[in-house]
Amino acid sequence: MQKREMYKVEDGKLVRKGKFCPKCGPGVFLAQHEDRLTCGRCGYSEQTTKEQ
Repeated sequence: MQKREMYKVEDGKLVRKGKFCPKCGPGVFLAQHEDRLTCGRCGYSEQTTKEQ
């Protein structure tokens, strides 16, 4: 994913699409995998559930 795909502009303001790492703080996005979210900087990971 390219950096320009992580943001969007709404009403003239920059909006961040992704989720930030709770350990590293703002500016470090979590990578989205099929079944989890992971941080490449500190190794933090969250499991995601699939809604049926």
